[in-house]
Amino acid sequence: MKPRSPPLQSTRLLDQVRERVRYLHYSLSTEKTYLYWVRFFIRWSANGGVMRHPRDMGAPEVEAFLTMLATERRVSASTHNQALSALLFLYREVLSVELPWLDGVNRPAQKKRLPSVLTKDEVAGLLAHMDGQTALIARLLYGTGMRLMEGMRLRIKDVDFDRHVIIVRDAKGGKDRVVMLPRSLAPALRLQMLAARAQWEADRQAQRGGVETPHALEQKYPQVGHTWGWFWMFPSPTLSIDPAVAWSGATICVKTGFSARSKRRCRWRVFASLYPSTPCATVLPRTCCKLAPTFAPCKSCWATVMYPPP
Repeated sequence: MKPRSPPLQSTRLLDQVRERVRYLHYSLSTEKTYLYWVRFFIRWSANGGVMRHPRDMGAPEVEAFLTMLATERRVSASTHNQALSALLFLYREVLSVELPWLDGVNRPAQKKRLPSVLTKDEVAGLLAHMDGQTALIARLLYGTGMRLMEGMRLRIKDVDFDRHVIIVRDAKGGKDRVVMLPRSLAPALRLQMLAARAQWEADRQAQRGGVETPHALEQKYPQVGHTWGWFWMFPSPTLSIDPAVAWSGATICVKTGFSARSKRRCRWRVFASLYPSTPCATVLPRTCCKLAPTFAPCKSCWATVMYPPP
């Protein structure tokens, strides 16, 4: 028998989705993805401009929505499964509605394709046409095997120059791991750390908000978000609303990491201009940890691009 979840405290549907996602300790990216598809489903199913609550809809609307994604928008199998998982979460975890007919919905099968691997010359050309933080982050991802958001959220305390390792915290699946820090990147990372230190000191003098910290760490250590060790290695020049409390109406401004969106855009522009005929212009090769000495990216180390909103 499935354990019963506590009753929801929020009254708005999207806030209920956030509350349930955070109760189950899903990642922030999963929360944003589920909210996107729930919002998309409600707006799509609006008849004559009148939006209906998902509780008032059922099998015909969900099946029609999934069919529309496959036929009109021609989404990939992974995107189709993502939308289906979001709707399953909405009905089962948030609305507590069992839909037996959803178990019979066939999930699109993932097609096996050969990965497009860049040559050494292509990788060298790609990295040579980048500069600044973007170039350093690209070299860091390629040399360590970290995922994009793992590099964006790298903190000062997790870089060990003495042992030449980087501790990746709260990675995919909520797991931690250790990756090797290439010695060729150590001088550039030290310079980046000095730039981050200057921004940290400027924020402290201006009495700006600290950085986002995991879970309820600031309740135990109130000033932990303002300490140097927890600061981002690649901080954003602007402040943002803390995503952990934004949905509740609070406006706590925190310093966030370097924008992953700007990193992707820069990568797309550079690669498309250098190799317009190469099919992997929308992905970034990352080195598998066990293949790091050879710098040969494997299939499981290729970053994918999320389906853009309508």
